[in-house]
Amino acid sequence: MEYRQLGQSSVNVSAITFGAWAIGGWMWGGSEHKDAIKAIQTSIGEGVTSIDTAPIYGQGYSEELVGEALQEVNRDKVQILTKFGMRWDLVTPHGELAMKSKDNNGNPIEVYKYAGRDSVIRECEDSLRRLRTDYIDLYQIHWPDNTTPIEETFEAVLRLQEQGKILEAGVCNYNVPQLKRAHAVLPIASNQVPYSMVEKNIEHEIVPYCVRENIGILAYSPLQRGILTGKIRPGHHFAEGDTRATSRVYKPENVSRINDFLGRLKPLAETKNATVAQLVIRWTIERPGITAALVGARNADQALQNARASQVKLSSEEMDFINKQLQGLALVS
Repeated sequence: MEYRQLGQSSVNVSAITFGAWAIGGWMWGGSEHKDAIKAIQTSIGEGVTSIDTAPIYGQGYSEELVGEALQEVNRDKVQILTKFGMRWDLVTPHGELAMKSKDNNGNPIEVYKYAGRDSVIRECEDSLRRLRTDYIDLYQIHWPDNTTPIEETFEAVLRLQEQGKILEAGVCNYNVPQLKRAHAVLPIASNQVPYSMVEKNIEHEIVPYCVRENIGILAYSPLQRGILTGKIRPGHHFAEGDTRATSRVYKPENVSRINDFLGRLKPLAETKNATVAQLVIRWTIERPGITAALVGARNADQALQNARASQVKLSSEEMDFINKQLQGLALVS
């Protein structure tokens, strides 16, 4: 496994980081407790030291699973990355309505983007309790809250840092102007943003800015929620509550095109004794500016395969070959 410094911060992360959205079950059609715990522990056994979670993932369930799984692990040897700013539990709604959804029990919930000062502090306390720890390595705002000044939000984060409850501050889904405002309050260690072979928008502005300012980039959904594994075919049936069914990249025509593209990568993967998914993960962490790829796993086998992508090596010529094949992939709207 490779370990990389997150920007100019004190936190080093594993280049392949365990993404704990899927194990929370929410928007993924459920989760199995035993499998989730084993997935995390298997990742750690393979050298993955960083776990990325969030309160909204299963409305606290993902954080609770992470906390349980790490009880037998030396806390100082792992990095817990969690988030704030997505509230489903407000008695009086505040902020911006992000979505109406259902929790893992099928109960309707309303999720608000809200990062007011008191809310940030409250969320941190709740996360520390669920995670069974007394500090969070990287505390990230989950989505921009357009109803609260960025300065107010990150002054609260700065207080948490001064109290030792968090080590470093990060953002997720921030554009460059938002990054600049947050960075003016306290050093921002990282920006967590979507990035994959079929979602490369960050290369235009965010990557150049983060490279110039030495801010880490955590790439989430590098396998585009599974489609880049090559295991999902046209006509695939998704479980109830799985939002992938309505995603653009999961349209039947796009599934076919993506699988054709992956088929052209398969011979290269085979020469590496690797899966196509491992090749895709390796490509991701080789890209300019990318510090780590957040890859989800719902069971031990998936976790093992993800972690071992770090063992795949790609030459510059092989990266060029992949990029050339990628140029020919066009998705329908």
